Amino acid sequence: MSVKRFKRKAFLDKITTKNRLVILNDDTFEEKFSFKLNILNVFLVATIGAIFLISVTSYIIAFTPLREYIPGYSSSELKQNALNLALKSDSLEFALKKNDAYIESVKKVLTGDLEYAKVNKDSIMASEYVDPSEYNFDASEEELELRKKIEAQSKDIKEQKSKTHTSQN
Repeated sequence: MSVKRFKRKAFLDKITTKNRLVILNDDTFEEKFSFKLNILNVFLVATIGAIFLISVTSYIIAFTPLREYIPGYSSSELKQNALNLALKSDSLEFALKKNDAYIESVKKVLTGDLEYAKVNKDSIMASEYVDPSEYNFDASEEELELRKKIEAQSKDIKEQKSKTHTSQN
């Protein structure tokens, strides 16, 4: 046990021993400046410096346009362009479906499968029609509560306006 304590004491003495760092002029041996340091202080300053350097670098990369050069990050302009292209492709796909339906109906008329009087543009549009009865449009409990709150607030506002209007007259 005393050996462990002796080793620990020797290690602590070693890292806390004061050393002098001297900067000299090589020609005249004039001392420019000197520091009294120990190994613990040097290690502490180096650790704090490394943490500061890593933090500043991370901040610069995370909050500046430099992040676009890191694989996996995309620019905001690229994201906006992708959104615009997705919307355009959806609308083009819908227009293509309408044109295909129109061409199919014209083919039926030309081959004699369908009478001309039955083909019109509205019937083609109706083929893409979605029946709204398939969806539930009933208000949920949360929506009903929100409506009640808004109605109560609007009543309070009307009452305040009427009170201020009558007090001004």
